[in-house]
Parts: sequence; structure tokens; C-alpha cells
Amino acid sequence: TNEQFIAFVDDGGYQNRKLWSEEGQRWLDETAAEHPVYWSRIGDEWHNRHFDKTGPLNPHAPVIHVNWYEAEAYCRWAGRSLPTEAEWELAASAEPVPDGGSIAEGERLYPWGDEPPAPVHANLDGRLLGPVGVAAFPEGDSAFGCRQMMGNVWEWCADDFGPYPGFVRDPYKEYSEPWFGDHKVQRGGSWATRGRLLRNTWRTFATPDRRDLFVGFRTCALE
Repeated sequence: TNEQFIAFVDDGGYQNRKLWSEEGQRWLDETAAEHPVYWSRIGDEWHNRHFDKTGPLNPHAPVIHVNWYEAEAYCRWAGRSLPTEAEWELAASAEPVPDGGSIAEGERLYPWGDEPPAPVHANLDGRLLGPVGVAAFPEGDSAFGCRQMMGNVWEWCADDFGPYPGFVRDPYKEYSEPWFGDHKVQRGGSWATRGRLLRNTWRTFATPDRRDLFVGFRTCALE
């Protein structure tokens, strides 16, 4: 959330180089970043620019417009990690067996089941013109109780973008193959994404320095 990321910023997260990878430190040196790109401090309050207006941050909304390096540094500070693609997809699409001891066969198309997205499930299709608090849309929870795995903000994963086993390039060869290896994976869609586009298996990608996208992140326990 914004509130959690404020704690990282106020604790000197952007100045503590031990939290940043070598590539992240290089990015810091090039940009002199001290906080998310659209944030500003007015008195004792953090504000955020949304479209052409600036106002106080919603503490309970997910942080947005942060790049992969910023997400990675936050995770180190918090003693957590970014989810891998496999972890993210399992949390979104799998179901436990009744005794909870393993995973059932088959996967859900969407976190809430196989029913196509409806307004009750997720913040999609630009209806709300921005992200909302992370407690909203309980009807969209996954089988494991993970909320907003679809909609609100895209989510960075730990992985480099690469082919799945058995990948075969389709005729549109410029779309994915040229970006294998130097882009990072994003999952889940944002408030502006068309719901009819998404599935639990849908993935997109961007270079790790991009801050202009509707992207945030969630974290995983280290063990």
C-alpha cells in the first residue's frame, strides 16, 4: 500500500544502497530518485499526481508507478520478496484439496473461478478511473484468500520475461521473443485494463526501469 511504501521512503530506503541491486544503484545514480515519480511532499503530507490533479495519497490504495528496482528494494527492506511467476499464478488459479494438504487438479480461469469478470470482482475497464483501497472487491478473492490479483494495478514478478517450455513463435515474431531476458514480468491487469483481455495466465512485460505504467506489486514471505 501507499502507507507501507511511505514507511520505506521515510526510513531512507532510497538512500540505503544496501537495499538496491547493482542495476538498481545505477538507476538511482542516473535519476537521483528519492521517492515514486509522481509523489511530492507538501508540509508533513505525501501527495500524488493523478492525471492533472495532485492530492493527498490514499494510504490504503496500492502503490503505483513504481519500477521493478523500487519494488525489489522495498522487499529487501521489508524482509520479503517479489513472487515468482509460478508463485503468483498458483496463488491466483489453484485450489486446495478439502483437507488442505495439497493442490487440486485443474486451474481457475480467474482468481474467483471461471466466471468472466464482472464489476463486483475487480477494478477493471477504467470504471473507477484509478486504483482503490486494497480491501475492496472481496468477491474477487482467490481460493487462498488473495485479493485483487486481477485489476487495480499490474504486479511485478521476480522473473525475467522468457518463453515457457514448448514455446513456438507465432507469425507476429516482434511481440515477445525480442524482449526475452531483459524485461520483467507483470501479472494481473490494472484498473485501466479491459477485463475481456485477462486470464490468470495472461502476462505482460516491461524493462525494470519503467515508472510510467500502472504497476505496483505484492510481496511474499521468504520461506
